[in-house]
Amino acid sequence: MSTTTSHTPESEGPSRPARLIQNESTTEIPVHLLFRDEPDPVSVPLRPAVVGRRQGTGEQPRFRRPVPAKPSPVPKVDPALVERPARVLPGSAGVLAGACGMAGCLATSWWAGALPPLVVEALGLPSSAAAGLGPVQWAAYAGAGALGLFGFGGLARGRTGRAWVLGLFGRYRGTVRRTGLMWVNPMLLRRRIDVRLRHWRSEPMPAADASGVALRAVVLVVWRVRDTARAMLGIEDHETYLRACVEVALARVPVELPGSGRGATAGEALTRLVAADAAPVGIEVFSVHPLRVEYAPEVAAAMHRRRIAALDAQHRASVLTSVVDSVEDTVTRLTMRGLVELDDYERKALVKDLTVAFCAGRGDASA
Repeated sequence: MSTTTSHTPESEGPSRPARLIQNESTTEIPVHLLFRDEPDPVSVPLRPAVVGRRQGTGEQPRFRRPVPAKPSPVPKVDPALVERPARVLPGSAGVLAGACGMAGCLATSWWAGALPPLVVEALGLPSSAAAGLGPVQWAAYAGAGALGLFGFGGLARGRTGRAWVLGLFGRYRGTVRRTGLMWVNPMLLRRRIDVRLRHWRSEPMPAADASGVALRAVVLVVWRVRDTARAMLGIEDHETYLRACVEVALARVPVELPGSGRGATAGEALTRLVAADAAPVGIEVFSVHPLRVEYAPEVAAAMHRRRIAALDAQHRASVLTSVVDSVEDTVTRLTMRGLVELDDYERKALVKDLTVAFCAGRGDASA
């Protein structure tokens, strides 16, 4: 009798357990045992563990990484467009240069003999040699005339609250904020800009409340030009740009009608947004507050009827509450003082009659 014994080969390891779910997907997670004496493992960047959906079960993924929102781009300003003081001279220097040019022209005319005798006698000049108008005289005329034009042509008057933005061949050369008489290079292009504290009252602009109802808002903006170079050269028209910033802010911030108690919050939000948008172009905004808020023409009639209905319902509710309180107080006093003894039927009838009487009285009083 032979017995057959089956031996498992030593090279084969223990058999892997069968999967309980045939279509499940698994993820291997490496585990590092602290008590094992091994060299430091190489750090491998791991992706976030995301369990995919199981085929045929309709199960959704358990984890999804949210996509971060991209920040709004910040407008970049040319580093060269930063306000800096321009080089100017006192006005006396221009007056002196112009006077020297005029004196040079007069002396050249006397030298060439072109002055009338009456002028010579009035000025007390000696009789000239009458050298005539030669090349030397013409050169002297040109030099003296250029000096006179250059001196008088560069005179400018600076005013308080105004500034000059200077440019030469399309390049920014500085800003003049000085007041009084001064001399500016006449070759420079001058652009006057107002740097005073200013306020702007807008016309009705489109807006919306927290519920999305169309409104029209009139806002008051208090602002001034802080950097003249950016305001004048960075954009085409800084006042138009400020208006556009206000319109964008009204489209983003909900505005409430007067009496809601949220006007201050809307004003702070509008000021913050407009100031952030206008700062890169050299405009400093101090406050943006709604002055008048009303419904847009297309929804004004419907919202007016809705508001009247809400006020009427509120009035009716207040009248009914007052009538019920009066009836309850009357019935309670009558029963507590022992003036009447009422059963349930009589109590209901009395409450009904009192309610009708009080409602009729309130209706006559309101009419």
